[in-house]
Amino acid sequence: MEFAATPETAATKGVSQRVQPHGGALVNLVVTPERASELKELSGNLPDVDLTDRQLSDLELLSSGAFSPLTGYMGREDYESVLDSLRLADGTLWPLPVCLDLDQARAKALEPGKAVALRDAEGFMLGVLHVEDVWAVDKKREAEALYGTCDTRHPGVERLFSETGTHYVSGKVESIQLPLHFAFRGLRHTPLEIRALFAKLGWRRVVGFHTSHPLYRAQHESTLRAMTRAKANLLLHPAVGRVRPKDIDTYTRVRCYRELVRYYPPNMMVLSLFPYAERMAGARETLLCALVRKNYGCTHFLVGNDHERAGTDASGQPFCTAQSVEKLLEEVGEDLGIEVLPYERLVYVAEEGAYLPEAEVPEGAGRLTLSEDEFHERLRAGKPVPEWYSFPEVVREITRSNPPRHQQGLTIFCTGLSGAGKSTIAKVLYARFAELGRRPVTLLDGDIVRKNLSSELGFSREHRDINVRRIGFVASEITKNRGIAICAPIAPYAPTRNAVRKLIK
Repeated sequence: MEFAATPETAATKGVSQRVQPHGGALVNLVVTPERASELKELSGNLPDVDLTDRQLSDLELLSSGAFSPLTGYMGREDYESVLDSLRLADGTLWPLPVCLDLDQARAKALEPGKAVALRDAEGFMLGVLHVEDVWAVDKKREAEALYGTCDTRHPGVERLFSETGTHYVSGKVESIQLPLHFAFRGLRHTPLEIRALFAKLGWRRVVGFHTSHPLYRAQHESTLRAMTRAKANLLLHPAVGRVRPKDIDTYTRVRCYRELVRYYPPNMMVLSLFPYAERMAGARETLLCALVRKNYGCTHFLVGNDHERAGTDASGQPFCTAQSVEKLLEEVGEDLGIEVLPYERLVYVAEEGAYLPEAEVPEGAGRLTLSEDEFHERLRAGKPVPEWYSFPEVVREITRSNPPRHQQGLTIFCTGLSGAGKSTIAKVLYARFAELGRRPVTLLDGDIVRKNLSSELGFSREHRDINVRRIGFVASEITKNRGIAICAPIAPYAPTRNAVRKLIK
């Protein structure tokens, strides 16, 4: 089965080439309708791989050319080179691996020279991977190379060890179509579409800004200052792939971004959603985000504070610092091909009625700051948010999705052996909450669930775990929608209880 990537199609002719894509050409992995029909016919004889949300993000960025010059999932030679030198085997600058991870059983069923159908969770076929290599992942080595630690307090390391498959599969990709999105469709653009829009608007200098947070007044001011410094327009390009559990959900964030458009000068900015699942890889990730914005046609990249979100180690030291980001960007120098603007930390100066860089604050002037954690604590407690911190429209949207603690959902999970009294306690709690009538309450007693949700299951360890996970999923949906779930299963195994706790949190 032959396959050739299409670095540039007829559709790219006439599109602004002010900024060359990384590697020299914008890759397009989406095949013609005729080839798509052929692949769909062949798919009945191909093994399937159902992609996770994180893997769907990678496939979309590969297919659209955002990950140019990659034409598929990295082979072992490129992977090793990226870990060791931040470059592909041919010397092209590239800081992070882009590989398809699978569990051992699935990976061993694949052979080089064969093809596999790539599908979403609903089984919809998105493309075909032509397998070139399969190898076991040395997760310890990867963690040290990408994150500088094997400490699972680091969210990237924790994901690598707990969620990433045991093997990587490499090969060229033929994409039938991009993954389906049903929300904010008018805000989703490929690199080619963004480049065409810049050309239509006559924009020659564009700052790309990557963020995973809503923009408050300080971040808004930072983007305005960057536009002035670079004499450029703005591509507000928030990552909308998978977010961390404590982050504000994607839907709320995008509503906040749409509200902010009115606060920018007319015809000076474009809002577009970036379907990227963050790796939390600090300086390396900052470098990748800059390269990708070059593929979208940006001339400048604003380094946001999002790239230092990996937290701290056991001694309280940050896993990533602004200095490490700056050092790496300096080391790659001209190979980057896009000018990086440092993120200025701003504080609000009441006497000036404005945000200023810390170095420009007049001596003796009062500085007002509010951390994001403090902001969320105010929201949970129902306290007012200072006007200097955020725009009223942003506060309104976040408050709608994150009500005060007494209005949020919760799960009470009672466990114990048969006859221990967990069902009695659960029924007492259920009756009391129902009597108060402030929030909907659901009782998920072990016997009730066994009868209505898990009637086909026995009492082996495997079946007990399945039953508890089902209860946990239902409870998480109730909690997410601001109801109260009271659970009372036996749940004898700690790993399963911990998994349920994590899901509901």
